Amino acid sequence: MSTKLTLTLEKEVIETAKEYAKERGQSLSEMVENYFKLLTVDRRKIKPKQLSPKVQKLRGIIKTDENIDYKKMLAEELSKKYGL
Repeated sequence: MSTKLTLTLEKEVIETAKEYAKERGQSLSEMVENYFKLLTVDRRKIKPKQLSPKVQKLRGIIKTDENIDYKKMLAEELSKKYGL
């Protein structure tokens, strides 16, 4: 569910961010949301009820030999993808 958020920023920052988002083929809202996700990846918990039935079936089917910090890996990949 999306909710509206109003931010107050310097005009130049907004204009530059809009250009940056456009170059990357995304909206400024998407860029801000992804940045917030990156910042809060350790604080967010995904509850099984929030996942679709198909995704719920897939949870836990991949086994690894080592302990992988998937949250750290996700943060790194989002950072690479969005140049943060």
